[in-house]
Amino acid sequence: MRFKITHIFLTTFFALLCCLGYSQSIRVNAVIDSSKIRIGEETRLDLYVTYDANAQKNIKIDWPSFEDTISGKVEIISKTPIDSTIPDKSNPGVIQYHQQFVVSAYDSGYFAIPPFKFIVNDDTANPYLTEALFLEVNTVPTDTTDATVKDIKPPFEEPFDWKWYLPTVYTIGGAILILALIIFIIMRLTRKKPETIVERKPDIPPHILALDQLEKIKAEQIWKEGKTKEYYSAITDSIRLYIEGRFGIQALELTTDEIMRAFKSQVVDSLSKEKLQQLLVLADLVKFAKQIPIEQEHTLALQNAIDFVNGTKREEEYQAEEVKVETNDNTQQPS
Repeated sequence: MRFKITHIFLTTFFALLCCLGYSQSIRVNAVIDSSKIRIGEETRLDLYVTYDANAQKNIKIDWPSFEDTISGKVEIISKTPIDSTIPDKSNPGVIQYHQQFVVSAYDSGYFAIPPFKFIVNDDTANPYLTEALFLEVNTVPTDTTDATVKDIKPPFEEPFDWKWYLPTVYTIGGAILILALIIFIIMRLTRKKPETIVERKPDIPPHILALDQLEKIKAEQIWKEGKTKEYYSAITDSIRLYIEGRFGIQALELTTDEIMRAFKSQVVDSLSKEKLQQLLVLADLVKFAKQIPIEQEHTLALQNAIDFVNGTKREEEYQAEEVKVETNDNTQQPS
């Protein structure tokens, strides 16, 4: 019986000793930088956890968390991350965790900050608590000795600086410039252009142009210089231009066969058609088959061209030409 009592006593003693050693290897502490502040002032609140890493390996510490306030009207302005240091370089096994809060209060009075609770290794039954703190918040003292009512101070007069108005000047100047440019463009576009009087020369009848050209060809006689192809090209070009002006047929772009087919719908005598065909066929032979006609054929080709123009020119144009000649003759008679 006595042995059992002794055994129970020793077991309890060693358990208490182990718990005491465990609790002594972990220390928690809360320190406030200043316990008295004025409304709106800031003070620092530091939390420390110190433990012996040699005695406590793989330790897990649940740190108290806060949102916007520590307690009541004590508000958190900012906080630092939790960091770890070795406070005693001679004892590197002792590690200290630290977190700092910047707090303030915006109401006067005495505010109690309850102990901060730390849970070690999920042991919620035996939390580690810091000591409670108190914060005294005082109002700003007012001077009651001078009770006179003072007028509101006038606003400060700021010196004039012309640079303030530069953006406005630039804006107005740019708007005026753009408006002037728009007005100038509108006036330029709506301004009536002076009417240009073009003196129109009277149209020269196609047969007059053709006959003049044929007379030049007849006078030059370039076929005598060996320019046979050029000679017939000049004759046929003059006739084709005459056909376009007289009959409205695009003769410069048509072949001989196409021109003759186009004349089937024209009121032209058969002799004129025959002379035109003889001229065009002979010219094609010279230009494309390199045929060299005799001298009489050169003269005949040019004469066929002249006869075709005279035989197909408009009757009213012919009469007008005769009247002009008679008028000239009449004016010459009195002289």
